Amino acid sequence: MGIARWLTAVVAAPVALGIGAVLLLTTLGDEDDGGAGAVAHAAGAGLRTGKGGVPAQYAPLIMKAAASCKEGLPPAILAAQLQQESGFDPGVTSGAGAQGIAQFMPGTWPTWATDGNGDGRKDPWDPADAIPSQGRMMCSLLRQAKQHPDWNGSPVEMALAGYNAGFGRVQQYRGVPPRSFAAGQTYHYVQIIMANSVKLTLPDAGPSGGKWALPVEAPASTPYQQHGSAWSSGYHTGVDFAVPAGTPVRAVGPGVVVAAGNSGPYGNQVVIRHDDGTHSQYAHLSLLSVTAGARVQGGDRIGLSGATGNVTGPHLHFEIRTGPAYGSDISPLPYLRQQGLTI
Repeated sequence: MGIARWLTAVVAAPVALGIGAVLLLTTLGDEDDGGAGAVAHAAGAGLRTGKGGVPAQYAPLIMKAAASCKEGLPPAILAAQLQQESGFDPGVTSGAGAQGIAQFMPGTWPTWATDGNGDGRKDPWDPADAIPSQGRMMCSLLRQAKQHPDWNGSPVEMALAGYNAGFGRVQQYRGVPPRSFAAGQTYHYVQIIMANSVKLTLPDAGPSGGKWALPVEAPASTPYQQHGSAWSSGYHTGVDFAVPAGTPVRAVGPGVVVAAGNSGPYGNQVVIRHDDGTHSQYAHLSLLSVTAGARVQGGDRIGLSGATGNVTGPHLHFEIRTGPAYGSDISPLPYLRQQGLTI
């Protein structure tokens, strides 16, 4: 799906769904937001709208489509897809024949077509139909991806790869296809959407700001996405900090606590929604110092490290996510470095 470019060169190789090649270099610029204050809210989070963000008329459709998925589909993922596929243009047609704002191929559309506005028509050119159909397809792909925790990539990343290339390709490569597949189109599609989804998210608290801090005073140990049977997901969804039990754990940045309590394999955890829309998770804690709904600043103590949940010893497990739920993880250390932290 989408109009293809590699830098300034046009690429036209279709992939498994008959989808046209994708736009490989579209990033949300750092320009002044102007009046980008309109936000659509759902579950305490919102989409950045206005200049450089999501067109305000589409934000409610995106939020509703994400909320309809019980698999934990972040709305910013859908928004970043639409930005990548069509630049939010409902009238665009790709060289391969993909149609509308979500760039559905005519052969794929009937499977996922939804009458989103109840007018008796299922129209890929109408965003009111195309966006909920996109959400329906992504939700199904995410559900399939979660059945394969040992494959390469998080469930959201595998769902994105399936949307772009067909889930058969995800099955073929046991995860996100490598750079060698389709000249790297699917691989880069996933990487760009994951990065841009962070830039398109804005929670209630508004633009990011305030102090940032490392979660503990210790070097990172087990890296992000290391594979192995030690993790229920089949790979490491964050980074570990090898610290003894009782080490103070601090919020990395300003935000609101959205979860604080026991979470099964993660043991006692805290999840914070930050002012830029990302979420940080702190797991295996021995003691919680905050409750859900609390406002925190970077450097505030939120608990003590421990060995609760599925662990072999005391440490802090730390994640950065595009949403509050498992499966929306992104690489934590580059994110922390973007906040000016040295790690």
